[in-house]
Amino acid sequence: MSTIGIRSLHGHTTFRRRGPLANAHVQSLLASSGLRRAAARMRFPGLHESSSEQILDCGEGVRLQGFLSVQSVRPASRGMVVLLHGWEGSVQSSYLMVSAGRLLAAGFDVFRLHFRDHGDTHHLNEGLFHSCRLDEVVGAVKAVQQRYSPRKLAIAGFSLGGNFALRVANRAPQAGVDLAYAFAVCPPLDPAASLRQIEIAPWVYERYFIAKWVESLRRKQSLYPHLYDFSAWLRKPTLRDLTARMVEGYTKYERLEDYFNGYSIAGDRLAQLAVPATIVTATDDPVIPIVDYHDLKLPECAEIILTDHGGHCGFIEDWRLKSWIEDLLVERLTQAAE
Repeated sequence: MSTIGIRSLHGHTTFRRRGPLANAHVQSLLASSGLRRAAARMRFPGLHESSSEQILDCGEGVRLQGFLSVQSVRPASRGMVVLLHGWEGSVQSSYLMVSAGRLLAAGFDVFRLHFRDHGDTHHLNEGLFHSCRLDEVVGAVKAVQQRYSPRKLAIAGFSLGGNFALRVANRAPQAGVDLAYAFAVCPPLDPAASLRQIEIAPWVYERYFIAKWVESLRRKQSLYPHLYDFSAWLRKPTLRDLTARMVEGYTKYERLEDYFNGYSIAGDRLAQLAVPATIVTATDDPVIPIVDYHDLKLPECAEIILTDHGGHCGFIEDWRLKSWIEDLLVERLTQAAE
C-alpha cells in the first residue's frame, strides 16, 4: 500500500469567508441546492450521461449500482476514486458531480456508488437501507478493485458518505481492499449526537431529511407491498421516531442507542486506521457537533482540518458556487497517487 507523509492540522483554519458566505446556513443550503446543480452541469456538461452504469455483486446477494467515468486527459490514469454521497443524496448530487468532474480533469477515473435505496435503486434489494450496512459497501469497493484493477484506489465521501468512507478504510486491510487514501467531508462521528444537533437546528434541516426519507420509504413500499407497510410511520413523523421504528422493525438492534453505536466513529474507533486519511469539517456545521472532533483519536497517518466557516459540506468560495473542498480533494489524492 502506498502511504504519504501527512501533517496533523488540528485546529488549523484554512477556509474563512465574510458576508453572506460566512453564514453556516447559507453554506449548507447552497451545498446541495438547485443553483449549484445547475452550476455543476455548466462546468461539467454531459458528465453523468457519458458515464456507464455498473451493477456490483457485493456479496450475500446484495447488488449496488454505480457509475463509472474514465479520464481522458492523461495517457494512463492516476488511479480510481470511489465517491460516496450523503444520506438521501445520490450520485447526481451537486457536490458529487463537481468532485467527479474535478477528479476526471486531474487524471483520475471515478466510480460514483449508490448506497442501497438511493437514486433509482430501490428495486435492487428487498431489505431497507440503514447506516450499519457496512459489509455491502466494503463489498462494493472490493468489487470495484477486482473489476478494474486500478493503479491506486481511493475513497471519498460527504456527510454520511464520509462516515462510510472512513469505516471502509478502517476495515480495508482485513477485507483485502488495497486503499491508498480516504477523504471525508463533514462526516458524523457520533450519530446520536448528530441527531440531537439536527433536532435543535433550524427546522428546515429535519424537515428536509424527513421529506426525503418518507419519499424513499413510500417508493420501497410500492415495490414490495408484501413486505412493507409504513402507513403508521408517516403520520407527522419526527426523525427520531422514524429512525426508532426502522431500527426496531428492520435491523438486528434492539435499542436506538445500539444502532447508533453500530456506525459511530467517535472517540478511539479510528485509532487503528491504517489508510492515510483526511477529514475536513467546519466548526460552524449546523448538524454535526464540533465537540465530537476534539475528542477524536487518530493515528499519525490521518489529519483533521477544522475551518471556521463552511457549514455542512459547503465551503463555497464565491457566488459561482465553487467549493474550496474541490482543490483540497484533488491535491490530497494527487499526492497519494505519486
